[in-house]
Amino acid sequence: MKPILEVKNVWKSYKIGARQERYLSLRDSMVGFLKNGWQKKETFWALKDVSFDVYPGEPLGIIGRNGAGKTTLLKILSRITPPTKGSIKVRGRLASLLEVGTGFHPELTGRENIYLNGSILGLKRREINRQFDAIVDFSGVEDFLDTPLKHYSSGMQLRLAFAVAAHLEPEILLIDEVLAVGDEAFQKKCIGKMNEVTKSGRTLIFVSHNLSVIKALCPSTVLLNEGKLIEVGDSNKVIDKYLNQQNCQELQFKRKLKNKPHFISIRMAKESIIYNEPLILEIEIYSPWDTEIGIELEIRDSFDTPLSYSSTAPMQGQLVQVFKDTLNSFQLEINDVRMAAGRYSLYLWLIRPWEETFDNTRSNPISFSIIHADPFGSNFDFKQSYNRGNFHHHISISRK
Repeated sequence: MKPILEVKNVWKSYKIGARQERYLSLRDSMVGFLKNGWQKKETFWALKDVSFDVYPGEPLGIIGRNGAGKTTLLKILSRITPPTKGSIKVRGRLASLLEVGTGFHPELTGRENIYLNGSILGLKRREINRQFDAIVDFSGVEDFLDTPLKHYSSGMQLRLAFAVAAHLEPEILLIDEVLAVGDEAFQKKCIGKMNEVTKSGRTLIFVSHNLSVIKALCPSTVLLNEGKLIEVGDSNKVIDKYLNQQNCQELQFKRKLKNKPHFISIRMAKESIIYNEPLILEIEIYSPWDTEIGIELEIRDSFDTPLSYSSTAPMQGQLVQVFKDTLNSFQLEINDVRMAAGRYSLYLWLIRPWEETFDNTRSNPISFSIIHADPFGSNFDFKQSYNRGNFHHHISISRK
């Protein structure tokens, strides 16, 4: 069986500082040379010698850190941009959803855009008519179907775009992280539809930072890092490798407060943790005198809403004893981190119990991600609480 998609030795470069001209003329060329001719332009390689095959009906996940080259790869597969070197072969009709509004015309109505997208995919009008009602029902924009798209919200555009891409039955469906724009109910609906696509024998290529959804939908996964293909194969093994190679986060506080204790550095070994996995920090504290110090912490979501609060201070025997003119190293372990998948910020305060705050990380929090173990189960509806009276997490401190 031939692959439905072949990626062979694909490279993609961009010129940093280069400007795209709408058209070339002698005058424009001369002006451009005079303005920029002696400026050195750096070549940035977004993809470096990437090769893999995808077979019919095989769902494939693509993962990697921000800037790894995931979206660039999808744009090349969608033929939005050509590779600098290498080649791709696509055997079948391909539909992609890379960003809100891609392939839509703002002046056309929702109804007209459905037929426009179908025509771009090479479908005849009767084929679009057969799926039209299902598209409208899934998108939930029936009341606005004859309204120009420019009056739609981004969420409405996303729902319509996904509905068109999923229901016009392309042999290959490319989905980027754009689904994160939708609300939780719509995301669950999309995940269910993508599951149907894979079971119907069509090929799904899905880019996401939600590794649990990748695991649930895609038996195979491609791991990219800085434009290079690190590994392709079984999703469990590839995701484990990705988590193990995550660079640690470390905050260095370049100031010395002579008159009170303060943070010197805070280091988190893993930027992404699995649901309910402990969060471990290595902390360095300096104190100019002998005193007992407690640590308070607060977790906030991407909208800066406080979700959880904990402290070592009220727990007898958990207070940190620091010594005069000494750099003290401690390990802080936060257990029972049971929150929905997503990106979070961790704030810390250095306190004298019940008296005063010495230092905090309010202007420079630690960022981390939580990955769900069960994306289709009860974890999606996990209710997060913020209660300063009850300590949501159990935390412990040990001297290194």
